[in-house]
Amino acid sequence: MTTSVAENMTVSADAALVQGVLREVARRIVGQEYMVERLLISLLTGGHVLLEGVPGLAKTLTVRTLAETVRTSFQRIQFTPDLLPADVVGTQIFDQPSGEFRVKHGPIFANIILADEINRAPAKVQAALLEAMQEKQVTIGGTTYKLAEPFLVLATQNPIEQEGTYPLPEAQVDRFMFKLRVGYPTRAEEKEILRRMAGGDKVTVSPVASPEDLLDARRRISELYMDERIVDYIVELVHATRVPADVGAADLKPLIEFGASPRATIALGQASRAHAFLRGRSFVTPDDVKSIAPDVLRHRILTSFEADAEGVTSDTIVTRLLATVETP
Repeated sequence: MTTSVAENMTVSADAALVQGVLREVARRIVGQEYMVERLLISLLTGGHVLLEGVPGLAKTLTVRTLAETVRTSFQRIQFTPDLLPADVVGTQIFDQPSGEFRVKHGPIFANIILADEINRAPAKVQAALLEAMQEKQVTIGGTTYKLAEPFLVLATQNPIEQEGTYPLPEAQVDRFMFKLRVGYPTRAEEKEILRRMAGGDKVTVSPVASPEDLLDARRRISELYMDERIVDYIVELVHATRVPADVGAADLKPLIEFGASPRATIALGQASRAHAFLRGRSFVTPDDVKSIAPDVLRHRILTSFEADAEGVTSDTIVTRLLATVETP
């Protein structure tokens, strides 16, 4: 088999994988293409996602549906103020017949985790989750246990109700590849939602991908061609969040308390490759970077009190930098 034929077969298989997942998700979810695509990118890269939006926008349903398209384990953890680390990672239980302690694994031992209302969990739970997200392992009774790949945390939080919530530590927020802002559906989409829900019948979704498919796709995504000029563009864009004067945006400096970390540079490169992959391309373009940059950077730019007073958000700053940094 020639190289070109093999490459064409791989591209066809990749397209079938992506279209199969999107088709199954669309059977249950109306609209929300932006959210679905970003969640699919997270599956294909292994990056965690934080979804922010008011209740009732199908955040939880979308995550659950996407998980059902993959033949893998899924757990939903409802975060509450009285949650304990053991409720998430597991604990040691004394086995009376044997006279020994045995480990009972918690719900974190799954491939895809839905952390619902993550900002309701206290600090100790956040610390336990942080280790799992970053190190892909948990510690129970002094023993470390590796988590199976793929491992993905998809978390939701409500931006309106703040009573009984714990702001996520900056170190944990930085572990999320994306922070997505989920908006309301259009009139046409809401009309379709009403029509589908009128019957009350549960829409079933079939698994169309395996964990091996995802890991193979990740490998191919990591090998997608990225020109050196695109690499320089990504680095310059992230650097501009720290020293905006270097790109002629010195007026942004008082509005930025801290810029994005090197983890943002890595995430932007991975996500840009996955964005190109979903479009059937074997190379990354500046438009891939621009499309994905707000989702990668918005939660990694800490705005100052001056920015808050002027109503300037991190999204505003990212938009300005995208317009200022020279495109290759």
